Amino acid sequence: MEIKWGGKIKAFKNNNNKRKKTHTCRLLLFLPEKTCPVGWSNFSHSCYLLSESSASWDAARKDCRVRGADLVVIDCGKEQTFLSAITNEHTWIGLNDKEQEGTWKWVDGTPVILTYWAEHQPDDGGGNEDCAHFRNDEKKSWNDLPCSTSLKWICEKAPNNFMVF
Repeated sequence: MEIKWGGKIKAFKNNNNKRKKTHTCRLLLFLPEKTCPVGWSNFSHSCYLLSESSASWDAARKDCRVRGADLVVIDCGKEQTFLSAITNEHTWIGLNDKEQEGTWKWVDGTPVILTYWAEHQPDDGGGNEDCAHFRNDEKKSWNDLPCSTSLKWICEKAPNNFMVF
């Protein structure tokens, strides 16, 4: 962002009623830029990374945390739509009911308000489905699976702040 004052030589009268010339200056104001690391996608106020490999939900979360991120927390419809566009495979998200069956929690502790569960999901099929993922269907709806299943994942983190000079 650049702010300019003037740009021309101006004349004014001082307190003694004498003409005096001044030069106006240019002031450059640099605000912090918010950017995502190389390979990450920027959307709204977050950076997203779709993994290239597959792993269990726990290993996926560990990988995200090593990167200064966590598994994605989806908190609005626009974010769901954006994420649906960047993945075309079954993909882990940061939602699970490991602590108590049927009580789904996001990894960052935010309440689960908005959901995109597929019809008849979550169902805890087989009694061991505690982690949520995007399904590879037209709607990119959610499903629960055993956390040991090997899938790709999406990490989310805040953009980096830096000063531009």
